[in-house]
Amino acid sequence: MIAIVDYGIGNLRSVEKALRHVGADARLTGDPAEIRAAAGVVLPGVGAFGACSLGLRQRAFDRLVLEVAAAGRPLLGICVGMQLLFEESEEMGRHRGLGLLPGRVVRFPDGGVDASGARLKVPQIGWNQLWHDGRDPLLAGVASGSFAYFVHSYYCVPAEPTDVIAITDYGLPYASAVHRGNLWGVQFHPEKSHAVGLRILRNFVEMVSRSPCSERL
Repeated sequence: MIAIVDYGIGNLRSVEKALRHVGADARLTGDPAEIRAAAGVVLPGVGAFGACSLGLRQRAFDRLVLEVAAAGRPLLGICVGMQLLFEESEEMGRHRGLGLLPGRVVRFPDGGVDASGARLKVPQIGWNQLWHDGRDPLLAGVASGSFAYFVHSYYCVPAEPTDVIAITDYGLPYASAVHRGNLWGVQFHPEKSHAVGLRILRNFVEMVSRSPCSERL
């Protein structure tokens, strides 16, 4: 079973449906016992970093996610869920993240331009490309240069370049997917990214099924 952490930040049924579409026993749940019992965990996030961080802490789900990560369970952060894996964000003030990955979250600069010189709007809303070397299992079967769907004004700046598994260019190159140990994060929305997103979710489900932690449950 893969638990999608429901901490009161919006309608996340599309993530649940996408995971079920690729064969997962996925459950959107705010039950700590179910989350602890899950073979893998998805941490979604929509809206502002501060509101998501507050929602986690009000329910003590910050400690629960840290517990899951320490236990070695595969954990996937999506959009703001990826940002929460880092130490802090500058969005509307300074807000503390989970600190599972070193680095911070910053805003796209105003006045950015693309390769043709066209001015880029903030937030980035729409399709953009994922560039990667093909070595990470989360991106298996996804061609470098494939398009995914993004909605965000802030992006992650990992302190360790080795944590970055895909980059995207939006006036500047930034980390659009990360991986360290049993932790993965994607800035884009795989549930809205058609075949590319479904392949990435299927890869995560397969990694969960192969995880030694899954075998012990």
